[in-house]
Amino acid sequence: MYRVLVPVDSDPDRARGQAAFVAELPTAADNVAAVVTHALTEEEIDAPDELRTVERVETVKLVRDYLAERGVDVELAEGRQPPADGILELADEFGVDHVAMGSRKRSPTGKVVFGSVAQEVMLQADVPVTVVGAREE
Repeated sequence: MYRVLVPVDSDPDRARGQAAFVAELPTAADNVAAVVTHALTEEEIDAPDELRTVERVETVKLVRDYLAERGVDVELAEGRQPPADGILELADEFGVDHVAMGSRKRSPTGKVVFGSVAQEVMLQADVPVTVVGAREE
């Protein structure tokens, strides 16, 4: 089984692009499993216990449902802060073969000045990382 880590943020178009990438992998329905994750924000962490769960995040549900409808096995995992570190830890923990990142459009200068989770993961991951663009409905 080929395992792909899909770390989503709060943008549904980016999440849809990541889900489509995984679903379009060769023999995805038979040979691919996805681990969908989201690092809870300060606001989400401060929510009441019953609301403080990755399963309640809209983009997580979007990716989970999209992949499940296409026959891809899906597992959910809560990401840790800071996001890049959490993604790298989960990649190790779940023994993934690939990471499918979404990324904001930024200039090269913007990435240097503001940093980029996708860039940090690409530079530090021990497995291939694909940066996926957004897809609208």
